Amino acid sequence: MDTIASLFSFITWPVSWVIVQFHKMYGAIFGPDTGWAWGLSIVSLVVLIRICLIPLFVKQIKSTRNMQVLQPKMKAIQERYKSDKQRQSEEMMKLYKETGTNPLSSCLPILAQSPFFFALYHVLSAIASNKKIGVIDQSLLDSARQAHIFGAPLAAKFMDSAEKVQALGASLTDVRVVTAIMIVMMSASQFFTQRQLMTKNVDLTVKTPYMQQQKMLMYIFPVIFAVMGINFPVGVLVYWLTTNVWTMGQQMYVINQNPTPGSKAQDQYLGRLLKSVTTHGEVRGKTRRNTVKRIVSKGPDRNDIERKFITGLAKLGLAAQEDGTVIKSDTAAAEAEGGAAQRRQQPKRQTKSQRQTGTAQAGAKDADSGESGSKTSLQKRDAAQDEKSKPAGKSASGSSRQAKSGQRKGPQRPKHPSKK
Repeated sequence: MDTIASLFSFITWPVSWVIVQFHKMYGAIFGPDTGWAWGLSIVSLVVLIRICLIPLFVKQIKSTRNMQVLQPKMKAIQERYKSDKQRQSEEMMKLYKETGTNPLSSCLPILAQSPFFFALYHVLSAIASNKKIGVIDQSLLDSARQAHIFGAPLAAKFMDSAEKVQALGASLTDVRVVTAIMIVMMSASQFFTQRQLMTKNVDLTVKTPYMQQQKMLMYIFPVIFAVMGINFPVGVLVYWLTTNVWTMGQQMYVINQNPTPGSKAQDQYLGRLLKSVTTHGEVRGKTRRNTVKRIVSKGPDRNDIERKFITGLAKLGLAAQEDGTVIKSDTAAAEAEGGAAQRRQQPKRQTKSQRQTGTAQAGAKDADSGESGSKTSLQKRDAAQDEKSKPAGKSASGSSRQAKSGQRKGPQRPKHPSKK
């Protein structure tokens, strides 16, 4: 770690200068040799760095979302050019170029603050070794060595020996208890940050290997930080814990105010927005109007959550406009009621056993109708043959006249000779 930190020694001067300026301000309040003065100076350094990195954080959010959207296409390219790695790479780069996506953008905030992290590590290591560094002269060095946070010196580490800790004016037990608590808090904040990203701000309709990778990182990163944390000085732990808490809060704000389309967070956000519109009868706030504007512009490409929001507005008799506002609309309410009635009239979905029973009964009915049809056709054929076998001289009219005169139908029996 010391070797890596020495590579960023060129930035130790500005880092030490910023810490000293904050120390002057907090020293006037809490005292120059207190842990509060030096600890809050490190916290302020983190806040200043993270404020400067907000544009990179915005790029990170956009890049992460674009990567989530592109996962199905990337998977298709990998399957198509499975045996041609060069062509696969070319198609991937072409896809990134067409969509304006940079895979490294998701790592920019971490990469950008890494030099400051190692520079601070280098400064605190020099304080532990009683060496002047940057703008920290001997008087400031003595003050920093006397500063303790809950009994642990700024430059002490979890793995330090008892002799080294005693040289800094503290006990090994205090150092290990404080550093252990800070390491657990640092790992827990990292885990919670990744977890809320996976459970709330991921498009649930996209199931790709990227999701599994992010899930693995959710468990791997906290373990990595815990292992590395035992070699960090207390001041560096303060730095890293602060930046993790900042990241967690920053991400929580983004999830609540600008969630990923199709995610659980978007469902909750649009639910709150619909409740606000129900209460006030309008869309309040520029950010919310921009959200409604984006949903309207999507048209038929809206996801299920966005369609649910538009339907909710229609039930209230409101219609979303292209500028993000809503207006009264009787047509929208009628269409929503008609759609709901049509959905209610739809038959219930049958189970597999019911469908099989219905198919068997329909087959039996078809067999019975076929049998009865065949019998009817045979009867008709026999009747036609009987009709052909009758004498041609007889007709329907003759038979009717005979019936009227009282004569019996069919051949007549000859009279008895005595009656002639």
